[in-house]
Amino acid sequence: MRPGSSPGPSASRPRNGNETAGEPVVGRMKIAVIGTGNIGGSLGSKWVAAGYDVVYGSRKASGEGPGGAPVLAVSDALAGAEVVVLAVPGQAVADVVGAQSAALAGKIVIDAVNRMGQPELNSQVLIAGAVPDARYVRAFNSLGWENFADPVPGANLFFAADPTARSVTEELIVAVGLDPAFLGDAAAAGTVDALTRVWLALVQARGGNRRIALRVVEDS
Repeated sequence: MRPGSSPGPSASRPRNGNETAGEPVVGRMKIAVIGTGNIGGSLGSKWVAAGYDVVYGSRKASGEGPGGAPVLAVSDALAGAEVVVLAVPGQAVADVVGAQSAALAGKIVIDAVNRMGQPELNSQVLIAGAVPDARYVRAFNSLGWENFADPVPGANLFFAADPTARSVTEELIVAVGLDPAFLGDAAAAGTVDALTRVWLALVQARGGNRRIALRVVEDS
């Protein structure tokens, strides 16, 4: 499958061996994107275009969001969702996961938030404390949103994931138009964050050009 393609909501796709019982069927899952800003809006728009069932969760719970997906109250957006993407300001994560802990239980929770100025960029500890059985993923934080809206061809998106969430995460990364690069389970979230800092340093060194991406080069 070429980068950027998706099996669509009704297509059949061979399993790759990473799935476990109870994992969402790829291409048919409901995705709740919490946040309608640059990150959430860019990702949600790509997934809508790829045929996924996307809803946005926001305090402004009305109307249509990026890509034409509905904007609902956070609690309503989470209802029935199998994958949740946190794309809110860093200071809002604790409030969101605390208020919605029951609704997040057992779901794949993709942490796309960078908590700038905090000792840890990721929200893994906050999420684990509020929702111990969430299937945590650290992804969509190591590149600027411009690379989700219009990916650089061949660029990688580095991520860490609970093993039961890996294949779903890879499929969603491909649907955005990037090549997934798995760095390990949830304990590798800090490694993903290190690449966020590398990306920020490269942007600064190149006069603020945010159309910079990273790629793994392998000698075969």
